[in-house]
Amino acid sequence: MSADHDPGGRPNYAARRANLRNLLVENRVDALLVTDLINIRYLTGFTGSNAALLVDSWDSSEDRTVICTDGRYITQVGEQVPDLRAEINRASARRVVEIAGEWQTGRVGFESHVLTVEQHRGFEGLVTGLDLVGVSGLVEQLRMVKDAHEVALLTAACAAADVALATLLERGGLRPGRTERQVARELEWLMFEHGADAIAFETIVAAGANSAVPHHRPTEAMLATGDFVKLDFGAMLGGYHSDMTRTFVLGQPSDWQREIYDLVYAAQQAGREALAPGVSTRAVDGAARSVIEAAGYGELFVHGLGHGVGLQIHEAPGIAKTGTGTLLDGVAVTVEPGVYFPGRGGVRIEDTLVVRQGGPELLTRTSKDLTVVE
Repeated sequence: MSADHDPGGRPNYAARRANLRNLLVENRVDALLVTDLINIRYLTGFTGSNAALLVDSWDSSEDRTVICTDGRYITQVGEQVPDLRAEINRASARRVVEIAGEWQTGRVGFESHVLTVEQHRGFEGLVTGLDLVGVSGLVEQLRMVKDAHEVALLTAACAAADVALATLLERGGLRPGRTERQVARELEWLMFEHGADAIAFETIVAAGANSAVPHHRPTEAMLATGDFVKLDFGAMLGGYHSDMTRTFVLGQPSDWQREIYDLVYAAQQAGREALAPGVSTRAVDGAARSVIEAAGYGELFVHGLGHGVGLQIHEAPGIAKTGTGTLLDGVAVTVEPGVYFPGRGGVRIEDTLVVRQGGPELLTRTSKDLTVVE
């Protein structure tokens, strides 16, 4: 599946840009120079590797909204962004700044978390009377709340991952004697077979003591009877990412394995149930973390509870004990508590969900019950 061909049809990019204009007015800038390619994709649908976008804060007719890319993408920009003026120039951001000067735009915001110091110096003095003002995270603020198009893509990406895992288990792909790398590569290929455009991130397969490493990279280590095996993986479809972690036991679990699995399961359920519009991200983290802390294992939960997911695998909001802000209806997040015993093993359980009034919408459907693989 390429570009934005997807189950939800073409998104309303004009509406997204209109929402951005409202933020620009609130931040008292006359236009925004967008140079982050993910943000450009969100606002226009363009998927090329070189682009810059200028969005005027007052012009609802969009005569003063322009996208610039280079000659490799003449056909692509015409097909993907038929509703905007397109400029062709290799120095895309520089050309857009020149256009802002030609229009005597005044205060032009730039993505200060994206534009390099060197690029900014190159723009200073380029156009007389242009005031470049750093702003941060405006498009990302909009991206947090997913529209129906985005939820459809997230749902499809999660389904591809769910079916791939089910197929792996049905085939006996998770068994003693296989290496972590073999399992990872098979799982990734199965996601492609079931509709993924790409993998969402490097698949984690961590067996035995390696399961205690939160972001272990698959090796030639062999799976063995008695191991915890942690799988953290996702599919990407139409640019949108899924994210899921399940932990299995090869053979009958020991008492300590059941205890830790049940604890993480309870913490994950508490975190999911805490998701609601208006709830602080810190409170959601605390709902899950308190379960683990009450059992005496708080120091073994070494990361935040979750993160936003969408066009990037990690995006706003962050759900952690240091998190800020509150959840909104329609925000897509992960909930992924873990307990890790160094040198012994660990458990993480993760879902992708959409925050809703009345309870979160679960997108990753694979069972979270302790699964024993014989």
